[in-house]
Amino acid sequence: MSLLTHYPPIDLRGAVVAVTGGARGIGRATAALFAARGAAVTIGDLDAVTVETTAKEIGSRGAVLDVTSRASIDDFLAAAGPVDILVNNAGIMPLGTFLDEPTNISAAQINVNFWGPIHGMQAALPGMIERGRGHIVNVASLAGKMPTPGGAVYCGTKHAVVGLSTSVRAEVAEHGVSVSTVMPSLVHTDLGSGASLPSALSLEPEDVARAIVDSVRHRRAEVVLPRWLGAAVDVTRVLPGAVVDTTLRVGGLRDRGLAANDSAERAEYRRRLAGQAQRS
Repeated sequence: MSLLTHYPPIDLRGAVVAVTGGARGIGRATAALFAARGAAVTIGDLDAVTVETTAKEIGSRGAVLDVTSRASIDDFLAAAGPVDILVNNAGIMPLGTFLDEPTNISAAQINVNFWGPIHGMQAALPGMIERGRGHIVNVASLAGKMPTPGGAVYCGTKHAVVGLSTSVRAEVAEHGVSVSTVMPSLVHTDLGSGASLPSALSLEPEDVARAIVDSVRHRRAEVVLPRWLGAAVDVTRVLPGAVVDTTLRVGGLRDRGLAANDSAERAEYRRRLAGQAQRS
């Protein structure tokens, strides 16, 4: 039996799509691409003004959404309609040393980055299973596969999302519902502001959006971006710890997160994070 026979195909024309964290960055680019393909898109975001503006600009519906609240997720998906495709994209990435990170910042990451996908899947899956088809994309990160000095708790939440996604995928596959995890490297968004990697390792939001939309066709369990990094990550995971530690040190990767956090380009993002942390 082929993969596409096992997972009933979803025609993007007229498909009901919900995107969390949809007002900016990857979420906005993804929602815009789905809308351009003829889908009926609803975006959700904490920022009421930005979500309204984005919705008008890309031709979608918009709603204020707090992914840390199951009730808020329920309301959001009810407004979207019988969801064919859910993109759990909302996420935050504070940077800094693990021991210096305030407890409320750590809690905010766990609530948004991990509880967000949990709430989203718990709310969307029953209807998808009842209808016998559906697709969920959980946007994780390359940090879900490898160490991320300067972003330890963020890294932990993304590892958790990868494990959550593959486990739920195995549970719901027999019902015609698929779960894919998309794991990009550094993306040029507010979340990645101030950080820098070689151009071969960096992405634009539109790159990730194309991979998310394409996953509706192929339904792969995991998508690493850039694609060539998938094999490199697999090799890294079997290397001795000392080799990985040396690579991070020699490549200067251990210090990049701290340098990014202190940059002027990240000041506005840090301000928004502080406000969100007060909610945790």
